Amino acid sequence: MYDLTVIIPTFREEANIRKIVTEVDEVFRSSGIHGEVLVVDDNSPDATISIVNDLKVTMPNVSLLVRTADHGLSQSVSDGFIHASSDVFVVIDADFSHPPVLIPKMYEEILAGNDVVIGSRYMEGGGIRKWPIKRRVISLGATFLGRLLFPDITDPVSGFFAVRKSVVAQAHLKPRGYKILLEVLGKGIWEHDKEIPFEFSDREIGSSKLKIKTIVEYAQQVVDITLYSFTQHQSAAWREWKKVFKFGMVGLTGIVVNEGVLICLKESAGLLLPVASVFAIEFSILSNFILNDLWTFRSDQKRVLSHRWQRFMLFQLVSLGGAVINFGILNALSAYTGMDYRMANVLGILVAFAWNFIVNRRLTWVTKRTSG
Repeated sequence: MYDLTVIIPTFREEANIRKIVTEVDEVFRSSGIHGEVLVVDDNSPDATISIVNDLKVTMPNVSLLVRTADHGLSQSVSDGFIHASSDVFVVIDADFSHPPVLIPKMYEEILAGNDVVIGSRYMEGGGIRKWPIKRRVISLGATFLGRLLFPDITDPVSGFFAVRKSVVAQAHLKPRGYKILLEVLGKGIWEHDKEIPFEFSDREIGSSKLKIKTIVEYAQQVVDITLYSFTQHQSAAWREWKKVFKFGMVGLTGIVVNEGVLICLKESAGLLLPVASVFAIEFSILSNFILNDLWTFRSDQKRVLSHRWQRFMLFQLVSLGGAVINFGILNALSAYTGMDYRMANVLGILVAFAWNFIVNRRLTWVTKRTSG
C-alpha cells in the first residue's frame, strides 16, 4: 500500500514521459514519501507505452494502465482513481505544465485534514507563462463558469490537484474533456479544500490538445453538474445553489418590506410619495442585508474578510447597481423593442438578481483564501 499515487494521464508523450516519471520519483525519495507513479495512457501510437515499460524494470513503484476505448484526459484520470494503490491521489500533466516539486506540499495539506488540494494559477502567487491570448481568454471564461458553482475556489478547472480517495469513491463521475477537477468538485463528497499557488508553464515539447469540442464538452459538464446538484444534496455544488435560493427568498421578503413601509409612510405618516419611496427602498435593503448576513451566508461568517459595516456598505452599492440595471433593461426593452413593459420588467429583475447575487458573493461575502 502506497502513501500517495501520482496519476499522469498521457497520449503521445514520448518526449516527456521518461523525464516526468523520473522527476516525480525523485520527489518521492527526497521527501520520504512511499509513492506510486501511475501512468494512464490512451493507447498512444508513439513510444510512450514502451518507455514506461522500460522504466518499470528498474522502478517497481511505476505502474501502467493502457486504455483502448473511450479516450480522453478526464476519462483517464477517472480510471486512474479506480486503479491507484493508495488513498491519496495527485493528478499532474506529463508535459511539465505543473511543478512536481509541489507534490509533497499537496500531500502535507491532505494529511492536515483537507479533502481536496488545488494548484491555483489565479490566486496570489500563481500565474501563467508562455500562454497565447486565445488560450488565456478561454481559460478565464472556463474559470468564470466554474466559479459560479464554486465561488470560493479561485481555480476550479485546474489540472493539478490532490484528492482523497474517499471523495471520489462513491461519486457518480461522468468524465469528459479536460476539466476533471470540476467533476470531482461537483460530484465528490468533500468539506475542506485548500489552494496552493503555482505558475503554470505551457508545454515546450509536443502540442496542445485544446479544441472547440473541449469547450462544448465543458459547457455540457457545467450543466450536468448543476442538474446533478439539484437531486444530490450532499454535493458541494448544492451548498452554493442553496445560497442562491436563500438569496432569492430574502429578495421576496424585501418586496414585502418595501411595499409595507411605502404604504405605512404614505398613508399613515402622510409623506410625499418620492420621500416615502426612498425610505421604503432603504428599509428593504437593510432588511435584505440582515437576513442574508445572518441566514444566507451564515456558514461563511468565520471566513468572510470584511466587517459587518463594510459588508453593509458594499451591499448598498451593489443593490444600487442592480436597481440601475433593472431600470435600464425595463426602459430599453420597452422603448426600443416594443416589448410589453411587464415582461421587460421581469427580465430586468432577473438580470438584476443575477448581478446582485454574483457581485455580492464575490465582494460583500468574499471568503478568505490563503496560500500558507
